[in-house]
Amino acid sequence: MSDEIEQIVKKVTGDLDPFKKILSYVPGFKGYIDRQARRDQDKILRDAIAERFEGLWQKISTLQRDLIAQGDLHLVDDLEGAAIKLRAFIDRVRRAPRGYSGLFDAVKINSDELERIYQYDATLLALGDDVSRAIDNVEASLGSEGISAAIRHLRTTAQQCVDLYDQRAKVLFEE
Repeated sequence: MSDEIEQIVKKVTGDLDPFKKILSYVPGFKGYIDRQARRDQDKILRDAIAERFEGLWQKISTLQRDLIAQGDLHLVDDLEGAAIKLRAFIDRVRRAPRGYSGLFDAVKINSDELERIYQYDATLLALGDDVSRAIDNVEASLGSEGISAAIRHLRTTAQQCVDLYDQRAKVLFEE
């Protein structure tokens, strides 16, 4: 589990008020508290992922304005393809219903499944670095012959975000 994910888990589980800690000893109530904690962890983590990628989307927006200012209008549409993919990813991550799957309905969760979900989340966070590098590459390629290839790479990397999030969702719905 990545450090960022561990911090989120500790924050949510450490925030139990004394009353809930006492009630956690009541049969059946502990399962409810655990489900709520998993929902809270998932929401906090998805918000962190969405915020990180929102900043990257803003950088793409800035690059589009730079291309327009330079008169490279033919490249704006290509870059818009990457921006749309990234925006779709951000919106899906941010707007997914809180605790939207069977993972959160189970009183006991398989630790292997939970670890797989956390691994996807860690990979999504790391993919932010790949997107950032791809954006930097586009920026460095402005005005050069390599700009089209840099934009294609950015679009491919943005699509990887969407695909990885889809794979994460499949894990949540596996039986």
